[in-house]
Amino acid sequence: MLPDASPLGRFRRRARRAYYGWWVLAASVVSVALVAGTSFWSFGLYIDPLEREFGWSRWAVSGGFSIALLVGSVASPLIGRGVDRYGPRRVILLGAVLTAGSFLLLATTTELWQWFVYQSITAVFRNMMFFIPFQTLVTRWFDRRRGLAVGILGTGFSMGGFVVVPILQAVINAVQWEGSFVFSAIVTVAVIAPLSLLLIRDHPADMGLEVDGEAQPEGAPPRPAVLTGLTDRQALRTPLFWVIALALMVFFFGMFGWTAHAVPYYESVGYSKWWAAQLLAIAAGSGIITRLVFGYVADRIPRIEVAAMALCGCLTLSMLVLLVTGGSVIGVVIFLGFWFVGSSGGPMIEPLLTSRTFGMAYFASILGALGLVSQSGQIVSPMIAGAIFDATGEYDWALVMFACSMGLSLLLYWLAWKLPRPELPVVSVVTSADGGGQARRSAEA
Repeated sequence: MLPDASPLGRFRRRARRAYYGWWVLAASVVSVALVAGTSFWSFGLYIDPLEREFGWSRWAVSGGFSIALLVGSVASPLIGRGVDRYGPRRVILLGAVLTAGSFLLLATTTELWQWFVYQSITAVFRNMMFFIPFQTLVTRWFDRRRGLAVGILGTGFSMGGFVVVPILQAVINAVQWEGSFVFSAIVTVAVIAPLSLLLIRDHPADMGLEVDGEAQPEGAPPRPAVLTGLTDRQALRTPLFWVIALALMVFFFGMFGWTAHAVPYYESVGYSKWWAAQLLAIAAGSGIITRLVFGYVADRIPRIEVAAMALCGCLTLSMLVLLVTGGSVIGVVIFLGFWFVGSSGGPMIEPLLTSRTFGMAYFASILGALGLVSQSGQIVSPMIAGAIFDATGEYDWALVMFACSMGLSLLLYWLAWKLPRPELPVVSVVTSADGGGQARRSAEA
């Protein structure tokens, strides 16, 4: 029988021949887009509705997100260890179900303490299906093209703002903020749970493959993946870990602080709600292209710290442009140009630095430990920016604060670039058919 020569037939044949890691990556991109859109980019959409309905201050509303980030960051090391021990797939599936439940709790909020508590619960469960497990998946499935793969994963973060935020804004307009949380709960379970069950696999060995697609000999038992890397405890003892953690902390301080208040900022300088949401979506959408470019470049440079310094420089200039121009149309256009470049590697610097500096054997555990420090920048930034607006009625000093944080991050990345990287011991990682995987602690001191 002749093969189907139609375009659909050719696509099916190519899909069957494709390395399964690309399917894992596709599922990861969709999942990250949904999580980022419903719980990160959407922050600014809830500030004004909650202020108007309950009379809460901007500082108080921002405080709910900040406290949630604090709780989520404290849980990051535990989530990382769970991913290393039980595998990303199980953690993602459990996180999807629990996060949906926490979204339903948020829909019932009537008191400020409930806003704080429910946001905190959501932050912990959300982290179970966000960057730690998905970055672990991508780095396990790709080696030679790891930078590109992480870049593609980063486009999911951008699509969350570009695609999900306008949808959520429309949902809020139609059924109010409470209904949007119910919507987020339903979509989270309906999308992420099937993807984790049907497409996601923890290791290439689970599909009879090696990393990057080399097939194992037919009939041979699965071979343990031999990886290099420090344990999380060993990484914590190196000065380089703390320099990188601090650089990430002040980097995310500025980046998340701005993103959280972008919509209110645009409204404060005269843009309509619709335009404010569209400008945020445009900034997010640019990352779909720029993060692919960053990933391509990342595979071709020996030290990611150099690229991180360039990003920080662009983000510093972007904040200064808004400050000087007062948010004029021309100023926003110039700002977006710098932001497009500066934010291109935002969510990708952390996993690329982690894998190249500390190895892959305990990647999720080290990423979780880094998150405990790096996410602390995200915790206080929205609250401080909200307090500045409450006190002054404008965001000028908040823009100065964001610019200074990016400049400090640049200096810390420069220091990380100058410090020597640790030698990485070889560690054997045992993989099993059920998707679990645990690195042997033979390398642990």
